[in-house]
Amino acid sequence: MTTPAIEAVDVTRVYSLGGTEVQALRGVSLRVAPGEYAAIIGPSGSGKSTLMHLLGLLDRPSSGVITVGGRDATSLSDSELAVLRNQTIGFVFQSFQLLSRTAAIDNVALPLLYRGIGKTERRERAAAALDAVGLGDRKGHKATELSGGEQQRVAIARALVGEPQLLLADEPTGNLDTRTGGEVMETLERLNRDSGVAVVLVTHDRDIALRTQRQIYVRDGLIERDEPSAMAQ
Repeated sequence: MTTPAIEAVDVTRVYSLGGTEVQALRGVSLRVAPGEYAAIIGPSGSGKSTLMHLLGLLDRPSSGVITVGGRDATSLSDSELAVLRNQTIGFVFQSFQLLSRTAAIDNVALPLLYRGIGKTERRERAAAALDAVGLGDRKGHKATELSGGEQQRVAIARALVGEPQLLLADEPTGNLDTRTGGEVMETLERLNRDSGVAVVLVTHDRDIALRTQRQIYVRDGLIERDEPSAMAQ
C-alpha cells in the first residue's frame, strides 16, 4: 500500500473556553494519498478549520495520531515539528499573508530562507515558482502593486517553492470575485496535475468543493461523509 501524504487516525481536539470544554473534533480518521486533490467542506463551526490546522501541523491533537509521509508527527518536539512542516507542507490562506512592501520573488523565497538555502538558489527557485503560476513578469512587484488574484498566485508559488508533498489551501478564493477565484482554482488544479503535489482545499463553498476529485464533509466535529466527486467518476 502506498504511504499516504498525510493521515489522521482517530484524532480529537478539545478546547477549554471559560472553564467549559468544547469538542472541536470528536474522532476523525482521514487518509490523503500522494497527488490527491480533495476538499474538506462544512459550515462554520463544523470543525473543518480545526482539522486543517492539525493536518498542517499548526496545532496538536488532544488525542489520536497524525503521520506525514509515514512519520508520526504527534511524537515530535516543537522544533522538529516546525522543520517537518517547512519541508513537507505548503499553505495558501484566504488573506494571502504576504509581506506587503516586499517584492513577489522575495515573498516566494521566504520558506527557503528558513531552510538555510543561499540567496542565489532561493531567488532562482522562487523565480521558477512564479513562472509556474504565470507571474514571471511580476517578480519585482511589491504585493501592494498586485491584484488580489495575483497576490493569491504569489501565495501559491510560495507554498510550492519548497516542493512539498501536501498543499493546504484554506478558503483560497474567499477574498476574490468569481472570475478571479476561478482563475486561482485553475492554477491549483494545473499544479496538482503537473507537479503531483497533493492538494487539500478547506471551504464552505460547495461549488468550489465539487471541482475536486473527492469531497470530505465535516459536521459537528465528525466526518459526515467522504465521497468521490461525480465529475471524477
